[in-house]
Parts: sequence; C-alpha cells; structure tokens
Amino acid sequence: MPFTHTERSLRALELLVENPAGLALARIAEALEMPKSGAHRLMAELVRMGYAAQDAGANYHLTPRLVSLAFRHLGALGTVDAAQPVLEALAAQSGELVRLSVTDGNRQVWVAKAQGARSGLIYDPQMGDAAHLASMATGLAWLATLPQANALALVAEQGLAAPGLGPNAPRTLDDVEQRLAEARACGHALVIDSSAPGMSAIAAPILHPASGTCLGTVSIGGPSTRLTPDRLAALAPALRDAARALSDRVAGSTYFTAPRQP
Repeated sequence: MPFTHTERSLRALELLVENPAGLALARIAEALEMPKSGAHRLMAELVRMGYAAQDAGANYHLTPRLVSLAFRHLGALGTVDAAQPVLEALAAQSGELVRLSVTDGNRQVWVAKAQGARSGLIYDPQMGDAAHLASMATGLAWLATLPQANALALVAEQGLAAPGLGPNAPRTLDDVEQRLAEARACGHALVIDSSAPGMSAIAAPILHPASGTCLGTVSIGGPSTRLTPDRLAALAPALRDAARALSDRVAGSTYFTAPRQP
C-alpha cells in the first residue's frame, strides 16, 4: 500500500532522526518510495515549517524544533518534573548518570537524567535516543517484563548488531534469553562492556501501580572501572526503590493514562 502524505512526512522526520549526518534527496526519495520531485516538495515543506534544514552539500538535517516540541510536551505533562527529584537522589547516591526512559511503542526512549559524576570520566549520551534493546540494561529491563515471544520478536526486529557495541554484547537470541531470565529473577538488568566497551549499567522497570505494565525504566550508567560487579550489586536495592517511587510519580501523568504495549 502506498504511503499517504502524512505517513511520508513523518517517515521523513524519522529518517533524519536516524541519520544525524544528513541525507541526500535521492536517499530520502528512495526510502519514501516516491519520485525525487515529490520528495523535494515534501522536504521543502518541512524546511519551510522549520523541522528540517539543508547544509552546504545539499543534505537535509533535522533542526532542534522537533526535539524542542517533544520536551515541551513532556514538560507540560509534568512527567519530568515529577520524576526529577527521584533521579537526582539516586544520582547523588550512586555518583553516576541516572536516566529515565519511557516506553514508546516498540522502543525505550530516554527523556530525563541526573548526573552524579563530578570528575573523571563522565558518561552522558544524548537524550531522546532509543535504547539498543539486546545490549543495554534499559532494553533488557523492559524486555524482561514482556512475554518471552514478544521480547524476542522485538530484539529480532531491531537486530542484535549495532555500531560501537562492547565485547560482552549478546551475539545470539539464546544469549538474550539467558539475560532476560537473569533480569526476571532479580528484578533488574545489568550489563558490563555490552552496550559499549568500558561501560556498565544497571536498570529496573517502572511498573504501572495498577496494571503492572512497564511504563519505562530507571538506570544507572558509568565506566566499568567504577561500576564494578560489586558496585552494581550494592546499588541494586536503591535502584529498585527508585523504580517503585517513580511508578507512583509518573503514572499520575496523563502521558501514562493508557499504558501502551508493543
């Protein structure tokens, strides 16, 4: 079935999100399955509205407008304001980066953070990114709340490979199944040298207090030299406490009125 104009416009924005270095018009037209002339008109409209821009090489880039709208929306809902004190407290206790993700269809997207590290190597990736489900603690913590078949289908859809993964990233679905079993058994997921070389993280699911649906995750991440297995184990109780506190806080936001599942 051909894409509608609205579908093509939204897919064009998604393409720019996925390609921060920019995309040529021909690549956009091919991905949207439309003539270059039609793609040019569509992109000109997005440029006119301030969602896209062209660089000197004629590649199209996403502007900050869409990101600004997303964070204004979250701010208006009160989600981040309600969660921030919990994140700040956990960041102060752990001395590392603490992040809140929300479930967005078949993705986990980071929407808030608190930085506990004040010196040395500071881990602070971009907000608004989606987690690589199989290799990241955030992704595994969410997948562990889903039926096994659903979780593995999401991993297969996204793929096991991704740029920059660490040496301990799962290589097969059997590896993922083992990590999910471990996460279900202890109520959190942890990774060391998995999502990236030299980095560790631990994450717990934030469950809706009534339905039990996973609303998102809270995670602690930092260098493996500081977040050793013993340190991760010591932080696990505080992380799970934070997840329970966030469950009460974020579930009151209209963003979570109807919890969504993939």
